[in-house]
Amino acid sequence: MKKITKFFVKNWKKLLILFIMIIGVIIFIFSRSKNLNVKVDTIKKGNVKEELILSGEISAENYAKLSFETSGKIVYVGVKEGDRVSKGRLISKLDTTVLNSSYQVALSNLRIYDATVENIHDQLKDHKNDETYAQKDLRTTAEANKDKAYEAVIAAKRNLDGASLYAPFNGIITFLSHPYIGVYTSVSSVEAEIIDPKTMYFQSLADQTEVTKLTVGQKVTIILDSFDGDSFEGKVDNISFTPKLGETGSVYSVKVSFINVDLVNSKFKIAMTGDAKFVTSEKENVLYVPINFLKQDKIGQYLKINTKNGKIYVKSGIESENNIEVIGDISEGLKVYD
Repeated sequence: MKKITKFFVKNWKKLLILFIMIIGVIIFIFSRSKNLNVKVDTIKKGNVKEELILSGEISAENYAKLSFETSGKIVYVGVKEGDRVSKGRLISKLDTTVLNSSYQVALSNLRIYDATVENIHDQLKDHKNDETYAQKDLRTTAEANKDKAYEAVIAAKRNLDGASLYAPFNGIITFLSHPYIGVYTSVSSVEAEIIDPKTMYFQSLADQTEVTKLTVGQKVTIILDSFDGDSFEGKVDNISFTPKLGETGSVYSVKVSFINVDLVNSKFKIAMTGDAKFVTSEKENVLYVPINFLKQDKIGQYLKINTKNGKIYVKSGIESENNIEVIGDISEGLKVYD
């Protein structure tokens, strides 16, 4: 122990110098590694677009899910999935034996009650001004029975028509629940789906702070999740005046139509998701930096630069997805640090 103490006493100056050198090396290495992580860029001059990005999905104006209005056995299927059909084309039909019988009975009853009314009117034609209460009761009962018979005909015809499915517009059959005959289907179950690809569009939702920045006719860039790297042109066709039902808060539907896209031969599908980019404002020949290079402290916004102070305070302007306009005593080409 005495030898160690004697060694330190005799060589303390050398040890102190060595310690200082070691500390200096550590500081140098640490500062150098820190500087290696500092990102450097320059102030650039150009155009900056302020964009609003809204998510949404593909929909179509002419897209329908078709259902029978009654239950029954399918006796006819006139299409298959993928078929192009014209408006009014018969798609599928139920057995209408019972329904047609009910319709014919209703027609017969209407003829009976119509004849009864005509007979009574003929009997009372000379009593328009002196019709007794009994005559009025007889005439009114006959007329009411005829009215009920007429309503029965309408209901029976509606039931008969509801056993057949027709294409409501020109389109493509995309789904058939029962592509074969002889099976039973229940009322209101989806039997077929049809879409007209020409009417596909992109639908977004904007809240009350966003919708005021949009206008009909505004150009839009559409990026679909299923088409990596591809973008499509569009324009705002319609902005709803009333909030969409079922959404939290005031959310408005924005319809965006595709431009210069062959929708019929595209690979677009209903409910494909993506984003719509709306340019809400644009400035030309302004100074800008990447957004993350603009800092904030108690005094205000600033950029890190290579000066004694290390900062230069600026004001910000419009902001794009990646860049932001900067205004102040700065010039193009000035190096800035993150």
